Amino acid sequence: MNEHFSQLHDIFRSKQSFVITTHVNPDADAIGSEVALALYLKAKGKDVLIINQSETPDHLKFLTSLFPVHLYNGNLDYHILHAECFCVVDTNSPKRFSAMAETVRKSNAFKVCIDHHLEHEPFADFYVIDTDVPAASELLYRIFSSENPDAITEPIARALYAGIMTDTGSFKFPKTDPETHTITADLLKRGVDPYSVYQSIYESGEINKLHLLGKALERIELHHNGKIASMALPRTVFAETGTNESDVDNMTQYVLSIKDVVVGLVFVELADGVKVSFRSKGDIAINSVAKHFGGGGHKNASGARLKNIGLLDAVALVIEKTKEAL
Repeated sequence: MNEHFSQLHDIFRSKQSFVITTHVNPDADAIGSEVALALYLKAKGKDVLIINQSETPDHLKFLTSLFPVHLYNGNLDYHILHAECFCVVDTNSPKRFSAMAETVRKSNAFKVCIDHHLEHEPFADFYVIDTDVPAASELLYRIFSSENPDAITEPIARALYAGIMTDTGSFKFPKTDPETHTITADLLKRGVDPYSVYQSIYESGEINKLHLLGKALERIELHHNGKIASMALPRTVFAETGTNESDVDNMTQYVLSIKDVVVGLVFVELADGVKVSFRSKGDIAINSVAKHFGGGGHKNASGARLKNIGLLDAVALVIEKTKEAL
């Protein structure tokens, strides 16, 4: 991996203009990684633009105050087409930034992918992928530190900490190891206030998000002798509570919190299909089920989007496939 880091630094040095993006419906690791990389490159005198397919959720806008994020539209194609380097972080599939994928394909920019998910799809010129780290932000910490640890300023550290803290489930998920804690300790030494980050992400929501949570908890059902728990949210629930798809983040913890449940599934009805979040415990590789439906991710945490299907049909289909996997 150190050789990959060295090659990546050579790429960074050789390019002047950069566009950075991440997956649709970005989480804290996605935006934290983008912002940290943008700040790192900006400090080197590079021209940097972050362009995302989805709006930044309200609880993550404290990160975009560190570096602006632009919402993709056709007027931004010029920057993608003329960038010297196009960087994708926290995803390894062009399907996850599909709105701009065609423009990216046409661009002559050197394409870099920095990620920690399994089973990448070929689209980039250079990959730095480490599936053993729990967060893309941790991988970026290692990248930055391999050249110059002093380059990690307090704003960069804050963005990286947000990504690591959330993608480890507040340091409780299986891939959280001693090195993760060593890295986060170093980020705290650089001035990060852990409670401020936690409060911004988890303690700054509007009351309607709690109303959504209440309705969501009422919809939890058990299957397969109590080994599978599901939560299915129709679009009407979001209309009733004045919320949206991004407000479902972190609700997977509730379906996994039930005794004897080893797989948790959260279904969100979209305008054109259904989004499914897969979570599992222990050695259950739930990503294999997500992959069956065109998705992917980590062994214990994955996602997929089923197009042109109703919510009830999607629930029945995915639960049946999950039963087979178990």
